[in-house]
Amino acid sequence: MESSIECVSYSDGMDEDEISHPHLYSQYSSSKSSHNINSNNNSNLTGGLITPPTSVHELLECPVCTNSMYPPIHQCHNGHTLCSTCKVRVHNRCPTCRQELGDIRCLALEMVAESLELPCKYCSLGCPEIFPYYSKLKHEAVCNFRPYKCPYAGSECSVVGDIQFLVAHLRDDHKVDMHSGCTFNHRYVKSNPRDVENATWMLTVFHCFGQYFCLHFEAFQLGMAPVYMAFLRFMGDEMEARNYSYSLEVGGNGRKLIWEGTPRSIRDSHRKVRDSHDGLIIQRNMALFFSGGDRKELKLRVTGRIWKEQQNPDGGACIPNL
Repeated sequence: MESSIECVSYSDGMDEDEISHPHLYSQYSSSKSSHNINSNNNSNLTGGLITPPTSVHELLECPVCTNSMYPPIHQCHNGHTLCSTCKVRVHNRCPTCRQELGDIRCLALEMVAESLELPCKYCSLGCPEIFPYYSKLKHEAVCNFRPYKCPYAGSECSVVGDIQFLVAHLRDDHKVDMHSGCTFNHRYVKSNPRDVENATWMLTVFHCFGQYFCLHFEAFQLGMAPVYMAFLRFMGDEMEARNYSYSLEVGGNGRKLIWEGTPRSIRDSHRKVRDSHDGLIIQRNMALFFSGGDRKELKLRVTGRIWKEQQNPDGGACIPNL
């Protein structure tokens, strides 16, 4: 869908600069790393002989994905093992000897896996935790060191990484506007707002207090009513997001709407935040009233501010750090 929306923004005293957003639902295709399913097996072959693993952890390493194997662990008739996920990927053929895998389980190796304490798979990203087998899987689903998903809205981007990597990815690959400062002033202009249905723009990433925040603005149907919504997301975990607050204000013709809240972590998907209505929601009729004129053109000015909450040493509650 082509869009003629014009976004004019300036932040913390910056000159008002015109930013053109010619696309909605911008498609981004990330290049996924390919896996050589024989790489691990070949590394253990010397002159046609299979060298034994040097540790129990190597014994539990899947030869396809190189991750640790957990029950169910499958094996072929020749005793070669692999994890249940990769069994599907190799189309039920042993990656080592090419024999059909069938449904043989390696019960002895499963018992070994269940008896071990293993490091979190995100240990290379800084997680120091070590868990028994079943606890490890539960921890990894919520580990604070797990990579973040790309927070770009408007396309299903599969890129993951740490915050610094995603900031560079948003800037270079999605061409998202970057600003420094904790205040902002955006003007949204659309020549025919009735053409915009379920439109999504991620307009700006802000850098302040040493953190990054994503400002979203979009149009969608809320029940039968078309609405516009603006909200802020924090590029970090939920607990850290609670240290910050933000306000959004939109108005015109002597009227205004104000929203204050806590930014949501990018751990929560863009759609989850939107569907929870956790942000500034403007009915289309109200937006056109704010725009003035003949109500046929959308002209919204959204201003906002981000601030850090200061811990109250007496009561433990947060107080605004203005």
